[in-house]
Amino acid sequence: MAPAELERIIGPIRATFRAADFPDLLVGLTAADDAAVYQLNEHQAVVSTVDFFPPIVDDPYDFGAIAAANALSDIYAMGGEVLFAVNLVAFPDTLDKSILAEILRGGAEKVAEAGAVVAGGHSVNDREPKYGLAVTGLIAPGMVRRKGGAQPGDALILTKPLGVGVITTALKSGRAAAEHVAAAVAGMKRLNRAAARAAQTASARAMTDITGFGLLGHAQEMARQGATDFRFDLTRLPWLPGAVEYGRAGAFPGGMDNNANFFGPSVTFADEITYLYRDLLFTPETSGGLLVAVPPEGVATFLSLLPDAAVVGRVTAGGGHIWVDTGE
Repeated sequence: MAPAELERIIGPIRATFRAADFPDLLVGLTAADDAAVYQLNEHQAVVSTVDFFPPIVDDPYDFGAIAAANALSDIYAMGGEVLFAVNLVAFPDTLDKSILAEILRGGAEKVAEAGAVVAGGHSVNDREPKYGLAVTGLIAPGMVRRKGGAQPGDALILTKPLGVGVITTALKSGRAAAEHVAAAVAGMKRLNRAAARAAQTASARAMTDITGFGLLGHAQEMARQGATDFRFDLTRLPWLPGAVEYGRAGAFPGGMDNNANFFGPSVTFADEITYLYRDLLFTPETSGGLLVAVPPEGVATFLSLLPDAAVVGRVTAGGGHIWVDTGE
C-alpha cells in the first residue's frame, strides 16, 4: 500500500488506542516502527509482527523461505530474537497442493534456522497465492532498538546490497538472467539475525530493515523520528549484480513512484546524481538488510562481526531530511 494511503488509514486507529492508556506498550502506532513491543515485566518484553505477500520468484520453496525471512526480519530490526511463528496462507483451489507444501517447507526451514518453531497457522482460498508469518519474539526492554535514536556523528551501516525490486520485476517479464536472480534470492533468504546481534554488540542507537519503502523511505522515517539528517554517499552503496542494468532498462515496480512522491520532498540529491539512481533508491526492496546507526566507536566491532556490511553514510544534526551525494 502506498505510504500516503497507509498513513491516512491508520490515523483513526491511533486515536482509538492512545499511548497514554497503554504504558506497557513500548512501541505501537504512535510512531511508525518495524514491530510492536509490549513489556511483560522488568526483564522481558514481547515483540510482535506480521507480514505476507504474493510470490515474487518462481520456485515455491524459495518463495516460502523469502516470505519467512522477510517476516522474521521485523523482530531482528527491533533487536529481538524469535520465539515462534504461525503461518498465514492464501491459496487457490486450482493449483496443486504440492506447491503449497513446498512454500510451507521453505518457510518452516527458515523459521528453524532462526532457532524458533512454527506453532500453527490459518489458510483461506484466494485466486492469488499469498504467504507469510505472524511472528512473536522476545527482548529485554532496555535492548529495544527503534527507528528513532540516531545521533549526529553516528555512522550509517547497510547490511545487504540493494536492487531486489528491479531484479524481481525483470524476472516477471522474463528479462532477468539466472545468475542475477540467484544472487537476489540468496540475499532475500539470508536472515538478519547476525546483523541484529552485531548491532546490539556495537551499541547501535537505531535501526530498521529496508523493505517496501526503499532505502530512502525507511531512512527518512529513521531521520525524522531521531530529529536528525542522514547523509548517504552514493559511491558507497552496494548493489546486487544486474540491478543497475535492469533499472536502466526500466524494470521498476509500481511502488517506486509511490515512495518517490511521498518521501521525495524530504530528499535532496546532488546535481550529478542521475534519475536512474534516484529511482533505484526509492525502489521497494523485499527482505532487505538492516540500516543501522552506530556510534563511531562501535563501527569496527560491527564490521568485524559482519564483514560484508558497508558504511554508507553518516548522521548529522537536522530535522528529518535525507541528503544523497557522491562523496566528493
